[in-house]
Amino acid sequence: MLSACAAELQNPMPTATHVLSSEAPARTLVVLLPGVGDRIGTYDEHGFIAAMRDTGMRVDMLEVDAHFGYYKTRTLLERMEQDVLAPNRDKYEEIWLVGISMGGLGALLTAWTYPEDVDGLILLAPYLGRRKTIKAIDTAGGLVHWQPPVAANEADWDVEIWRLLKRICETEGAPELYLAYGEDDFGVRAHALLAASLPPSRVRTAAGGHAWTTWTTLWLALLNDQTIRAEFQD
Repeated sequence: MLSACAAELQNPMPTATHVLSSEAPARTLVVLLPGVGDRIGTYDEHGFIAAMRDTGMRVDMLEVDAHFGYYKTRTLLERMEQDVLAPNRDKYEEIWLVGISMGGLGALLTAWTYPEDVDGLILLAPYLGRRKTIKAIDTAGGLVHWQPPVAANEADWDVEIWRLLKRICETEGAPELYLAYGEDDFGVRAHALLAASLPPSRVRTAAGGHAWTTWTTLWLALLNDQTIRAEFQD
């Protein structure tokens, strides 16, 4: 299966655009990164595009076909820069990334690598790394008390992710970050650690596990929140 994913890599990476108007771009672009096993069109199939459009938010949306093959071959960030960020950075005032599961990790990696191009993150049940890293942060007393090493080697990629999360949570002017997850998600331990360092207004939970039924419920809750809506006002 992994070989098949790698064989399907395309340059440029396929995208699907959902624009508010054909006459001019909206102020904000919302980029949607899929989870493991999902492909371009999955967000649309599960009603995410229609639900956001129904709110009246004046945004353009872009689904990207960032499947596992791009992670496996370490070409995700190159493709995100060349096929998503570079063509759009001058067209939009803000770019937000939405990621589910593996897509949440991809959104964080993109924000870490291109911090000047990412204005906000909405992460639904994001994959946040290995158990040993989560345990180290938990043992330290949470993200606020955890002190990341001065330098981490390449194998400690998830340490760098949590270093970024710590900076986002503690730095004024950092990208806005919203987190949503199911209470029975397999990654709930990591999600709860991150949630503890975020304002309660930026965290949503719902009954359920690591599944689209849960994520759909969470997405609707996020879209119906006035705090979120205010982020995307013209």
